[in-house]
Amino acid sequence: MKIICSGRLLAIALSCVLPIVPIRLAAQNTQQAPTIRVQVESVFVPVVVRDANGHVVKDLTKDDFQIFDNGKLISDFGFAIEKRAEIYSTRAVESPHSAAGVLNQARATPAPTRFIVFVFDNLHIEASELMRVQKAASKILVAAITETDMAAVVSLSGMNSGLTRDTTKLQETVNKIGVQQAFRHDDHACPNIDYYQADLIQNKHSELALEAAEADFETCAHLVGQPRNMVETFVRSAASQSLINGENDMTVTLTNVRQIVKSMGTLPGERTLILISPGFFSQTSGAMAEKSQILDIAARCNVTISSIDSRGLYTNVMDASERGGSSGRDLIAGEHAQYHSDEMNFNEDVMSELADGTGGTYFHNNNDLENGLESLAAAPEVVYLLAISVKDVKHDGSYHTLRVKVGQKGLRAQARRGYFAPGKEKPKKISSVPG
Repeated sequence: MKIICSGRLLAIALSCVLPIVPIRLAAQNTQQAPTIRVQVESVFVPVVVRDANGHVVKDLTKDDFQIFDNGKLISDFGFAIEKRAEIYSTRAVESPHSAAGVLNQARATPAPTRFIVFVFDNLHIEASELMRVQKAASKILVAAITETDMAAVVSLSGMNSGLTRDTTKLQETVNKIGVQQAFRHDDHACPNIDYYQADLIQNKHSELALEAAEADFETCAHLVGQPRNMVETFVRSAASQSLINGENDMTVTLTNVRQIVKSMGTLPGERTLILISPGFFSQTSGAMAEKSQILDIAARCNVTISSIDSRGLYTNVMDASERGGSSGRDLIAGEHAQYHSDEMNFNEDVMSELADGTGGTYFHNNNDLENGLESLAAAPEVVYLLAISVKDVKHDGSYHTLRVKVGQKGLRAQARRGYFAPGKEKPKKISSVPG
């Protein structure tokens, strides 16, 4: 398999669900970067190292790093230093006189050296949160976009400004984005089984999660005392439907992010994607595989993903109105509270994972969204790129955990957390030759 950083995308659609976003990020009047074709025989691990004050450390060598694959120290790995802010930092020359013989020579618009794509996750963001981030984004677009920048505003449901320096056009696109309801879970459903709890019931076979859902259903549907097998059948059916809905949601969400990252691969300059989202559940095996692909492509295409939590400051304590069905039963109510806390932690995990794995920053637990968006626009000055071979890794498609350590005290390494081993190659069919 080859990973190709290309700006040309196929328009992909899923029947009865949202279309995959056909991102058009071709920048006009810029030098085209060469297409990168890399055989997947190694895993790239971008690493950003920061000191105790959060400053990027720029002077490390290969000997300062250790990398562990499933807990095993890798003795031999590739090493390179990327100065991402300096990629294609050339400027356009002054333009010649026009054919009309204008006396004052006009300076050509500088070639863009930084490309920023603002991705609004309107599949999961709440309406009140969207209004806040729209207001913050509209302000910083004017302040943060310089004459050597190009930016795009994209929503995961299909809104797309295209790359431009026109801040008015970017602001107009931001303000047109609306909340998309396609895959949202209905919190008033009976039984109320969201994607996380459905995964626990159907994939993790959790009896506690099943019992909590059954208790909810008995209360909200006034079925207390009915045969347990009837209640369980209905609950499992609802969990199955919720799981399908959640998996469709993840397919569209993560595939769109992957396509955007891939389309940024040939842009001739610093490439930053800013994901604006409240987070979403992505702990199923399919979602983890998709996240691994995103990190692979971002590493090979020099794309930094930073993310900002659109919720600002929030609490993971369950509101009384969120799960009222069995609130009178202490054990079940306690389980609901734990599910709620765990789910919120898992939901935000995807944003820190994408940021850590690409050298970006995760801005969260802070209501100053305007300052957060502005701070994320700059990529880290230095990224250390480690590469480990997967030639001798067992080709079974299993997930491998990764851990990067830095030898010097007081330094913190920010890196991807794992990857999927290559799958088994299907045997080639040999056609018989007619006698």
